[in-house]
Amino acid sequence: MKITLIRLPLSHLWNIEYCVFVSRSIAIMLKYQPETLHLKKAFDRVNALTPELNKIKAQELGNAISNQLADLNNERRTVIKAVIDQTKKLGKLSIPELAPHVSVMNRFLDKHGRDIGDTNYTDNTGRFNNLLADYKDSATIKAAAAALQLSFMFDHLSAINTQFISLDAQRTSEESAVEKVDSRAIRVETDRALTDFYHAFEFCSTEYETLDYQTPANELNELNSHFKTQLKARDTRRQEGKEVHKEDPITPETK
Repeated sequence: MKITLIRLPLSHLWNIEYCVFVSRSIAIMLKYQPETLHLKKAFDRVNALTPELNKIKAQELGNAISNQLADLNNERRTVIKAVIDQTKKLGKLSIPELAPHVSVMNRFLDKHGRDIGDTNYTDNTGRFNNLLADYKDSATIKAAAAALQLSFMFDHLSAINTQFISLDAQRTSEESAVEKVDSRAIRVETDRALTDFYHAFEFCSTEYETLDYQTPANELNELNSHFKTQLKARDTRRQEGKEVHKEDPITPETK
């Protein structure tokens, strides 16, 4: 009996998803000994691409860190802008007790520049480091922040800045060790190998009817169905105008 394997629109998978899908497919087939099913040659062509797929995965993890850094940088900029805005608003109030604290905070913000956070990562980090160092070393500034209900913002800014510095160092370390790869070319080659494997699988299922192709086929089809469901859910979220991801899929026209 001929076995039919479900086809997944591989071009719609994001890079990390693609790597996971292929590695799980390989793991399934290894359980059933491809050589026993007369699939060794076709399977080996897919399995041989594992090192290249690992390079894609490593590169994508680096990209994920870059996205996190962008988010953290935006957040620390948002926090300091909130401090500036809050100080300005409180300065307009006719509350005598707040006036000296507003004056202290304005001098502090003027010293470090109200454009802080609007330049490149390195400059931003240096300026935030200096601002936070001054804040922590000055009882007067901390007292002003407390009076203006800004202490929690400085605490949050400090935590974000520390996280940014740590993550930036991690990215720098990992980028030096990660080889830049052409993920599109690797995926196109892997697509061909997977297509050939599927064809071989279905052909052999009719040629060697005494062998069990149904059991591995069930697992492969379950895997394909799972990813198909994920893609369908993503399309639904996109049609509803919800943010799902910034990575564009590899469409057939751009392969």
